[in-house]
Amino acid sequence: MVVSLPSAVLLALVFLTTQVTLCTGSNKCVARDFGHGSVVCECNSSYCDSMGSFTLPPLGQYLSYLSSRAGSRLEAGQGRVQVNSTGAGLRLTIVPYQKYQKIRGFGGAMTDAAAINIMSLSAGTQDQLLRQYFSTEGIGYSVVRVPMASCDFSTRLYTYADTDGDYNLDNFTLAPEDIQMKIPLLQRAQAFSPHPLSLLASAWSAPAWMKTNGALIGKGSLKGQPGGKDYKTWAHYYIRFFEEYAKYNLTFWALTTGNEPSAGQMTNYSFQALGFTPEEQRDWVALDLGPALHASSYPHIHILILDDNRLLLPHWAKVVLNDVHAGKYIHGVAVHWYMDSLVPAEISLGVTHHLYPEYYLFGTEACAGWRPLDRGVKLGSWNRAEQYAHDILQDLNHYVVGWTDWNLALDRTGGPNWVKNFVDSPVIVDAQRDVFYKQPTFYSMAHFSKFLWEGSQRVGVSASGETDLEFSAFIRPDGSVVLIILNRSSSEIPFEVWDPAVGHIACTAPAHSLLTLAWNTH
Repeated sequence: MVVSLPSAVLLALVFLTTQVTLCTGSNKCVARDFGHGSVVCECNSSYCDSMGSFTLPPLGQYLSYLSSRAGSRLEAGQGRVQVNSTGAGLRLTIVPYQKYQKIRGFGGAMTDAAAINIMSLSAGTQDQLLRQYFSTEGIGYSVVRVPMASCDFSTRLYTYADTDGDYNLDNFTLAPEDIQMKIPLLQRAQAFSPHPLSLLASAWSAPAWMKTNGALIGKGSLKGQPGGKDYKTWAHYYIRFFEEYAKYNLTFWALTTGNEPSAGQMTNYSFQALGFTPEEQRDWVALDLGPALHASSYPHIHILILDDNRLLLPHWAKVVLNDVHAGKYIHGVAVHWYMDSLVPAEISLGVTHHLYPEYYLFGTEACAGWRPLDRGVKLGSWNRAEQYAHDILQDLNHYVVGWTDWNLALDRTGGPNWVKNFVDSPVIVDAQRDVFYKQPTFYSMAHFSKFLWEGSQRVGVSASGETDLEFSAFIRPDGSVVLIILNRSSSEIPFEVWDPAVGHIACTAPAHSLLTLAWNTH
C-alpha cells in the first residue's frame, strides 16, 4: 500500500497535467472516406472534432501535432527535449538571430456562396462551423476577405450602385446578400473570435455604366483617365462601402485595389472583372483612391495593390511602387496562388521584397479544384492538402505575412457559382443532412493558423543536408518556437531539431504528413 499510493497519485497528477497541457476539449475526427486518397471529418450541430485551446508544457518538453494521408488529424503528442544529440541523419537547426517578416494572419473569404452554404445549415450547425474557424477551440482564423458586391461565387450579377449615371452615389445601397447573410455571419464570427478580425475588402467590378464595355463581365476598364470622374467615383464607392458596413459595427483592416486586374484585360472574360494596367492602378491610387481614403473617416485602412497572381511580379510592383505619389498611400502587395508552379517564388516574391522591403506581401486568394483537369470538390483529397501546405510554406519562406483561402464553405458541387466555375473548399456543406465536412485542406490551414499568432516572427532554419522535407520556423510573441514540417514523399523521414536555447528534439515525419512542433524557450 505504502509503495502504490504515491505512484497512483503520481499517475493521476501526470494524467491531469497532460490533459491540461495537450489541449482542452480535444475530440476525435469522425472520419468518412469518399475514395479520394484520405478522409474528411464529419461535423454536425452537437459534435465536431477540435483541438481545443492548448498551453505549451514547461521548458524541457515539446508538443507535436500531426496530420497525414493515413488519417491523423492534428493528432497531439508530447515529448522531452534531449540534452544530447540523437545522432539522426538529418538535423534542422533553429537560427534565432536570423530574423525575417512578422505574421499578420490567416483566413478565408465570406463570399455570397460561402454565406449561402453556411446559412443553409441549422442554427446549431452554423455555430459549430463558425466556431471551427474562428474560436479558440477552432483553428484561429483572424482574416476574412469580403467581396464588395457580386463575384463569380454569387447567384446573380449586381453592384451597389447600378443606377445609370449616379456619380454622387446617391443610390448606393448594400445588397440583400450583405444585409441578410454576410453581415450577420461576420458579426457572429467576430463574436466567436477572441481578437478583432482583420476584414479585407475586394471589389470584382465597378458598375457597368462606369465601364468602357458597359458590362460587369468581359474585357473592360473604367471610362476616361485616372483623375477623371469615373475613377473618382470608383474611389468614393469604396468609402461608401466602409460607411455602410460601419453601421453594423464592422470595420476593415485593408482593401485591395481590385480583384485580378489582369482578368479585365482579357477578351471574353467569363465573369465579373475590372481591367487595370499597372500604370492605371498607380495613377488611380495616387490621384483618386489614396486621397479619398486619406480624407475620409478611414485613413487607417491599408491599401494593398495587385490582388492577382505572382507571375505579374516584380514588374507590377516596380511600376506602382516606384512612384512616390502612389507609394505613400500603399501598405502592401496582395498575391493569388494560381499558376504559382510556373513562377519561382524567389524571382517574384523574393525580388519584390528585396526591392521594396517596407511593403509587406500578403496572400489574398487560393483554392483547390480550379484547374481544368482537376476540377471541383474532391472529398478527402490529401494531394490538395499537400498543395496548400507546400504553397503556404513557400510563401512564408519568401516574406509573405499571411495567407487567405477562398470560399469559407461550398456545397458538394463546389458552388453555388453563377458561371459554374466550381472549385473546392476546406469546408463542404451537405445541407440535406445538416452536416459539414472538414477537408484535409482545413487541417493544412490549421497547422499554420492555429499556431502562428499575429506578431510571430520567422527565423532561420538550416538543414544539415539535402532533404525532401519542407519547413519554416517562427518565434512567437511569448518567445516560444513553432516549427512546421511538410513531408510530401512516400517514405517516413527521421530527423532531429536542434534549438541551441533548449536542446535536441528527436522526431519522425511520416510519409505524406504535416507536422507542427512547438516548445517554450524560457
